[in-house]
Amino acid sequence: MDSRSHSQPEESAPSPSLDDCLKLLKGERDEQRLAGLLVVTKFCKGDDAVSLRKIYDAVGPRFLDRLLRTGLGKGINSGNSSENRDAYLQLSVTVLAAFCRAPEIASSEDMVSKVPPILELMLKESGTSILEECYEFLYLVTNATGDGVTTLYESGGMKVLAFQMSTFADGSRLMELAIRLLQLMLSKLSLEIITNDYLSELSTIVTVVAREFAVLHNALKFESLHLLTAVLSSNYSAPLHEALRVMPDSKWSMYMRVGVVAILQNRVAPAEKLQALILAESIVSIKGEEWLIGKIDLPDIQDSIPSDRCLLLVLESSRVEIAVLLNELAYLKYEASKNTSSTAESFFSKQRNVAIAFSLVEKIIRLISNIAESEGGLIDDNTFMKVMNGLNETIGVVLEYLQDAKEHEQKKGNDLLASVRLVGSYLAETPHACKEKVRELLQYMLSIEGEDEPSPFYSVFFLLPMLCQTTMEIEGCKDLVSAGMYKAVAECLIKLIGPGRVTVEDDGCIFLACDTILNLLLKKEQVRFPMDESTSIHLLKALAYWTEDSNDPTIIMMASCICALLFDSTSEEALVNNPYFDSNSLNSLSRLFARSLASWGQGAPYGKKEDMDLLEIVTAGYSRWAHRFPHIKEAVER
Repeated sequence: MDSRSHSQPEESAPSPSLDDCLKLLKGERDEQRLAGLLVVTKFCKGDDAVSLRKIYDAVGPRFLDRLLRTGLGKGINSGNSSENRDAYLQLSVTVLAAFCRAPEIASSEDMVSKVPPILELMLKESGTSILEECYEFLYLVTNATGDGVTTLYESGGMKVLAFQMSTFADGSRLMELAIRLLQLMLSKLSLEIITNDYLSELSTIVTVVAREFAVLHNALKFESLHLLTAVLSSNYSAPLHEALRVMPDSKWSMYMRVGVVAILQNRVAPAEKLQALILAESIVSIKGEEWLIGKIDLPDIQDSIPSDRCLLLVLESSRVEIAVLLNELAYLKYEASKNTSSTAESFFSKQRNVAIAFSLVEKIIRLISNIAESEGGLIDDNTFMKVMNGLNETIGVVLEYLQDAKEHEQKKGNDLLASVRLVGSYLAETPHACKEKVRELLQYMLSIEGEDEPSPFYSVFFLLPMLCQTTMEIEGCKDLVSAGMYKAVAECLIKLIGPGRVTVEDDGCIFLACDTILNLLLKKEQVRFPMDESTSIHLLKALAYWTEDSNDPTIIMMASCICALLFDSTSEEALVNNPYFDSNSLNSLSRLFARSLASWGQGAPYGKKEDMDLLEIVTAGYSRWAHRFPHIKEAVER
């Protein structure tokens, strides 16, 4: 037969109208409804919510449910051939996804109830077409109602996503929908719960999305950035960080670096650059500062990226971010209306963001310090100088912010304390940098308090490395004394070693405080600073408390050395008569000197030259004031 003889009537046949479809859908027999559904798919391709609602009401949720169950082989007619079941399944998923383009339908209980069987179907199906419509359905339902998100999560949605995402093509519609489903779950559910329930799946998803972040150059790149930032910068991300840290394949972190470099070196919105910095800070926390440098060895990344590119971009972007944010913070603090909730919200938001940039700069300082100690190799001299210049500029901006706060007589604030911490980190490595500005601001910086601090502690704590180094010279001692801050350092040490001591991560700071005080006491004749009797007594009591149960020879010798120099300015009688000093403290000090002087004349007391140097100071001091401290003399000579 000539097929052409039949073509003309077919082309001229009128297309069925929506009303014709509705009549079929309302028919009593399933055959009529199926025919109606096959025709109605053409009306379901748009976003005409009114037409979709009419069609949905005509077919009814019960028939749609039966159709899906039959396609899954669970219906009454499950004995149908697999070919028929596949057709029913395809039709069912297509129609369900189409109906859900109407938010009113997507948010219904009937649609939410179909999330579990759709997930079950997704684990069985490998065809791209039906799988894409399944993901479309899930996205539309979860985007329309929180109940859909909860049902997706509780039905094992995370497992399905983790299992399938690695098989999707880069930038595909399936990948886009999967990422959006993850964003919806993260927006509606606590990351703490997700991490506890699906840590392994979440770490797998991060590695997949990291690749998308690196290789794509469209809107999905930014979607990937937002997802990664939300997951890795959360307060509940520590278990995920650890899981990624021990992961044997580190390609994911290289993909992250490629993505961060792409964002920071191109003209994108400032908000996106900030997101990239937040992500970079999280990755450095996981992989260490060395993540910022090094060769990128990925077969699917064609563009060559210099090993120092990420480091320089992160530093420069952080410097710009700090300059902008500190300027905005200063405006909000000193010029804008302070009585509006929007001002307070904006202030805390900017405070959080500047903390991220500060953290990155601190990590870069640590990286450069490690490179300098290892005598280079990781970066060349040109890069090293670029980094140092960038750090100098950044610290200069922070010091100007502190100068502005000083002029406004502001001493309390977490933003100010964070600024002191950053300055302290830099000065720990280059104690004479910005010398005049630091000298001008030293007293002010040592008086800054955090929001929850009753008195300055952490400001002094952060500056201890610099103070310890500068007080090795007379000029540094004079700067500290002229600022009247000997007392601040002593009080910091008291809080570190006395009763109710402040817990800190690194005990090394205790010895920095001890060394700073020791430097001052050894140069007190040249510096000529007045000794505060009350501070000295509280310091003596704290040193006695610190050593009472310690067998560490360095602790014993350091405490003895400071006490020996403090005793030059007092006597046992003066101490005993002071209402803040008691006999228990005198007995503890007597035992301290008896222990430290037990090896007097026997060479190095504990086999360390440093301890021998301290012993010389102790013995010299003891010979000067022993006659004024009969109890201590008796304990030593016993």
